Amino acid sequence: MVEAKKIWMDGHLVDWAEANVHVMTHALHYGLGVFEGVRCYATKGGGGAIFRLEEHTERLFASAHIVMLDIPFTKEEINMAVVETLKANSLSEGYIRPIAFLGAGSMGLLPKDNPVNVAIAAWEWGAYLGDDGIKNGIRVRVSSYLRHHVNSTMTKAKITGSYVNSIMAKREAIESGYDEAIMLDTEGYVSEGSGENIFMVKDGVIKTTALTSVLKGITRDSVMTILKDKGEVVREERFTRDELYTADEAFFTGTAAEITPIREVDGRVIGTGVPGPVTKGVQETYFKAVKGEDSRYEHWLHRL
Repeated sequence: MVEAKKIWMDGHLVDWAEANVHVMTHALHYGLGVFEGVRCYATKGGGGAIFRLEEHTERLFASAHIVMLDIPFTKEEINMAVVETLKANSLSEGYIRPIAFLGAGSMGLLPKDNPVNVAIAAWEWGAYLGDDGIKNGIRVRVSSYLRHHVNSTMTKAKITGSYVNSIMAKREAIESGYDEAIMLDTEGYVSEGSGENIFMVKDGVIKTTALTSVLKGITRDSVMTILKDKGEVVREERFTRDELYTADEAFFTGTAAEITPIREVDGRVIGTGVPGPVTKGVQETYFKAVKGEDSRYEHWLHRL
């Protein structure tokens, strides 16, 4: 990670090294916090543009509402703070991490008066799954760890503690010689990656998993819009791992992963083993959109 100069914490910019929390912070012990991942891209015309900032902030507040955290700032104040943080770090391109979490105070599973702390960090971060992965695709394995059941945790909230599940799956995949994990739901159907939504293409039909056990990805939604604008139809429905094995194309979507092709699953080559026409077409349009090179998607950009 490339350290930046400043982090926004509870309404103030502080030096990166001074953005600390107490060891008795409740979220550190029990995982009660919510967060977002947002990207800002340098645009062709100069300056930066934050991709779908308002939607990310909206989801941050929705997540907080689900887990009963009262964020002590308005959505507009958070949006302004994101812009302020980027400018303070002279960043026209980078990754942004807003986080709200239960702070230090009483301990135990039912804290009474602990404050809700909010921070926003931003730093330079390239392709999450590597530049080669973006270009040529990655190798993935189906994890032995299942994605959360809808009634075991809140799957529509981006909760900090929920990502221990993802860490275990990611570690397992890497230690097995793969680049990423695919997780199944508790009924055995394909759910998503450790931190990405998934799409597959077979005989011209495009599918992505339905919003049962998965988070409603903002990049996922963007890709569905792009495909619709191309005249394609995306089915939101369950599919099995063996159906995925026989796909013509497959790819991950996510703020960090962007559009990453999948070239192999569990030792089975997907399609021809290289990114297919649907994947490449989505990539091309997506990267033009985030960089302000496609006027159809200008409304997705919050220019600095």
